Amino acid sequence: MVLLRLLLACAIVPLAHAADPSPAPAPLPAKLVIGHRGASALRPEHTLGSYTKAIEDGADVIEPDLVISKDGTLVVRHENEIGGTTDVASRPEFAARKTTKTIDGQAVTGWFAEDFTLAELKTLRATERIPANRPANTQYNGRYEIPTLQEVIDLARRKTAETGRTIAIYPETKHPSYFKAIGLPLEKRLVEALHANGYRGRKAPVFIQSFEPGSLKEMRIMTDLPMVQLMTSKGQPEDWRLAGDKRGYAEMATPEGLREVASYADGIGPTKEMVIPRDASKNLGTPTALVRDAHAAKLLVHPYTFRPENPFLPMNLRGSEPASPSQRGDLMAELKAYLDAGIDGFFTDDPGVGRAAMDAYGMKQ
Repeated sequence: MVLLRLLLACAIVPLAHAADPSPAPAPLPAKLVIGHRGASALRPEHTLGSYTKAIEDGADVIEPDLVISKDGTLVVRHENEIGGTTDVASRPEFAARKTTKTIDGQAVTGWFAEDFTLAELKTLRATERIPANRPANTQYNGRYEIPTLQEVIDLARRKTAETGRTIAIYPETKHPSYFKAIGLPLEKRLVEALHANGYRGRKAPVFIQSFEPGSLKEMRIMTDLPMVQLMTSKGQPEDWRLAGDKRGYAEMATPEGLREVASYADGIGPTKEMVIPRDASKNLGTPTALVRDAHAAKLLVHPYTFRPENPFLPMNLRGSEPASPSQRGDLMAELKAYLDAGIDGFFTDDPGVGRAAMDAYGMKQ
């Protein structure tokens, strides 16, 4: 009986080793503040500085998007094209690496993570992706490296020990069909890395996400870790397009589609407009049935992305200069509307505001 309890403890709390005498981390809250690319409204995205700031500001979860180096290491970038988020364009030694590739059916020109070894990627420094919206973030240009998945895991574990709060991670497989086609598949590497770090079982503090159902289904065979199907209001998954499947995310979001998602995933990550669309005046309209239908299929709902700057907010929640690209508006009011709609957590670029909104809603850590 004692052995059984130990085994169950290891499965439920993957960050605590059987031989570790420290107390087990606290369980995750019922509703989650997810640091989207860290605290990307305050630091350049997908850097250890951004993730650290997110945790300090109260995020329950940090989100590393995963691409891969030439020598097979999972690294953290929103896109495999790294010219928009690093100083690679200013590095003469890498000038010849600039090229054009077809990614998910679209021609993309730039520098690509898979054309660099990890050692080469580590010589680059992160820069702010949208400086017009976040001019203050440019002061951090050149300060941070491109992190590996392992470095993000190490940070989450270290901060869990320091704070007494469980800091979960929410890795995404980016462009998995593309990477599989070039001989650098992400799925097995990701699952093996998570298992090697003790993440096991349906209650582990990790959510694996992807826009491609096939990527999630492949990993479901390898692991029982929680998984989330991302979706957008338009288009279709890339693996469906490649297979000639004419369905899109719209069909996935129907009650029937959600029941199918529930056969391999534990939640959905829809665009926020799929939960509450904008009306003709670009203000928040009436909530759709998506949350109700997803919950009926026993799926969590974690919409994205809640950003504090005017261009990303409903018109009536923008600041005094609605046309300003960098002025901040009333993100807390937007988040309250979504919490009232029944969501189970949200991706936000400003976890400090997210934490305040969640606390005001009555969901304290």
